[in-house]
Amino acid sequence: MKKLLFLLMLTTIYVSCTSYAKMIRDHRVAYKDDFLSDPRSPLDSTEIDNLDFFKPNKSAKVEAVFIKTPYAEPFDLPTYSGITKSYRQWGVATFLWHTDSVHLSLYESMALRSNPVYEDYLFLPFKDETNGVSTYGGGRYLNMSKADVKDGVLTIDFNLCYNPWCAYSDGYNCPIPPAENNLPFVIEAGERNYLGTHKTEVH
Repeated sequence: MKKLLFLLMLTTIYVSCTSYAKMIRDHRVAYKDDFLSDPRSPLDSTEIDNLDFFKPNKSAKVEAVFIKTPYAEPFDLPTYSGITKSYRQWGVATFLWHTDSVHLSLYESMALRSNPVYEDYLFLPFKDETNGVSTYGGGRYLNMSKADVKDGVLTIDFNLCYNPWCAYSDGYNCPIPPAENNLPFVIEAGERNYLGTHKTEVH
């Protein structure tokens, strides 16, 4: 009986991991398709295969305690092109990464908040110790929604993090992750360094 229960447990774990890996693969297919449908895209159909990713890693999906910061003031967030964009901190997510207690800020775009399509959009730019080694040196991004916060808890899946378009080409206004979102360890999940040639033309 104990052996049977153990086998059932292993089967459940295997099915769960397999299903999760498929979800991440499906997400990446859709992610690549988005490059081909956006007229401003830095990549065309001949370059999509140069996108590279870490293997799906379920341990990189974490639950964080989320505290809103409703009185945070807007600020100018620098971009790699030299201009600034207006954001405000919408809240802070706190979670454990192995034994480290981590705080990450999520931001609301002041330009997008009045647009009904993007009024719930939250932006999570971050850096970690993989930047400039196995991932883009300028950091990576996560897109989230205000609706993702449920009862003070926010699930953050680093398998979904992606490169800013500046990783592929010049000519884009990619926000620089604030220092408060610099993580002192590696996040080996999500998008890796682009395997193609960085373009220098301006879009």
